[in-house]
Amino acid sequence: MIAYTEDKIFNQEQVQQLFLSVNWISGQYPKRLYKALMHSSTVITAWDNDQLVGLIRVLDDSEMVAYVHYVLVHPSYQGQGIASHLIQLVKDKYKDYLYIEVMPEESKNASFYQKYGFELMSDGVAMQICNFNNKE
Repeated sequence: MIAYTEDKIFNQEQVQQLFLSVNWISGQYPKRLYKALMHSSTVITAWDNDQLVGLIRVLDDSEMVAYVHYVLVHPSYQGQGIASHLIQLVKDKYKDYLYIEVMPEESKNASFYQKYGFELMSDGVAMQICNFNNKE
């Protein structure tokens, strides 16, 4: 049975292994990744006993806007409803905010979020500055 918690009980190695399992570049920066998660507004994790199998990260302004930065599930556990449950927990926690927003890194992931009520912004565009050369 999968257990979920908002307690930040994960360690750097567990987080790195989860991110590398889905080939996310963040896993190549374990110190920075761990620090970022520890300082995030909300991190809800999914556990199979002592194995970290899923995670959702949210950044919020404490009142109006909550940004779902990402949701990921270890490949061995995908298709079991873990991501769905993580998203529902976030929707419940932030139900009184004016906006819950998400910016999928890849457009192919938009349909995944649409299943949970997220809508494409009619005139929005994603923008970013990448500083991958600034490692540690």
